[in-house]
Amino acid sequence: MKLGLIINPLAGIGGSVALKGSDGAAIVEQALALGAKPMAGERTLAAMHSLAGKAGVTLKTAGDAMGEDVLRQLGMGCEVVYRAADNNHTSAQDTQAAVRALLVSGIDLLVFAGGDGTARDVLDALSADEAASLPVIGIPAGCKIHSAVYAVTPQQAGELLALIAAGSPVTLHAVEVMDLDENAFRAGQVKASCYGYLRVPVDDTRMQVIKQGGVDHEAMAVQDIASDVVENMEHDVLYFIGSGSTTAAIMQQLGLDNTLLGIDVVLNHALLASDVDARTMLDLLAKHPARIVITAIGGQGHVFGRGNQQFSPALIRKVIDQNQPDNILIVASNEKLRTLNGRPMIVDTGDAELDARLAGMVQVITGYEQRTLYKLGY
Repeated sequence: MKLGLIINPLAGIGGSVALKGSDGAAIVEQALALGAKPMAGERTLAAMHSLAGKAGVTLKTAGDAMGEDVLRQLGMGCEVVYRAADNNHTSAQDTQAAVRALLVSGIDLLVFAGGDGTARDVLDALSADEAASLPVIGIPAGCKIHSAVYAVTPQQAGELLALIAAGSPVTLHAVEVMDLDENAFRAGQVKASCYGYLRVPVDDTRMQVIKQGGVDHEAMAVQDIASDVVENMEHDVLYFIGSGSTTAAIMQQLGLDNTLLGIDVVLNHALLASDVDARTMLDLLAKHPARIVITAIGGQGHVFGRGNQQFSPALIRKVIDQNQPDNILIVASNEKLRTLNGRPMIVDTGDAELDARLAGMVQVITGYEQRTLYKLGY
């Protein structure tokens, strides 16, 4: 298998500094000035690690941070077919030129790391016939990941690549390349539109899906939920981000490391502390007001008391006694709520009085500027 790899080294650089995107040289410069660090290489490393040592894979790539550095770090030999003039400030034109160079060199599969803007750049480099025939897999590394060309995570992109390299047959289908209007997003509007189509492997587990025909697809809904939470985060307010994949999407949009099975603390869009315990959170509450962001366990419905016992009764009381509205933010897609089959979400803090206080009809964030009224029981 001849595999081509392209990394957009600056993908996602605006996320960690709350610029809601990375499109354009001015935004990149602003992000760098604010101290943002490129993460696309690390995310590509997580994906490509699955191919290290695999026989029968020929790797072709662009030079330096556009692919070569990651492959060299993994000890994987590669042929460099394109090198950007300025490795520190690569552009859309560099991505497109690298795609063209890879096609001329001959590849069976194109892997690229970036966001929706990078997917557009790849599509722009292809003719209609090439876009209809060349298999691609996107490694998610940008701020905006609405396109179905991306795997759900870098690790799952790696799993899929390993299967293909091992000779597993894959079916291809055309999926949408979506892009979000960053200026509208910064103004509080989510405007995603279909830009074109690329061909990806059919894999409902590892490849992302998008919203079509009004159907609430899970991956798109989770991203919309994350957009809502991130956009409405308040200055100098602590956000205790609970465990789970839905809350992990919030951290992903912020461009922050996430503890999937723990509690992370965010302040002013920056990671203040990771994998904290109740005592640490109580100490932080002495300095700042706080919000708790949690999700319900799919199929079970537990909000407190399963996998997030770090949220102790004493901590929860302090948070809800701060006299702020909506101090507990529950996030869940409508699909997740439907898996409860009408049963209420559950609080099980170990404190019956607190459970009764929390119970009742609550507003669940189920999308961008979308709330669903749902019962919380105990």
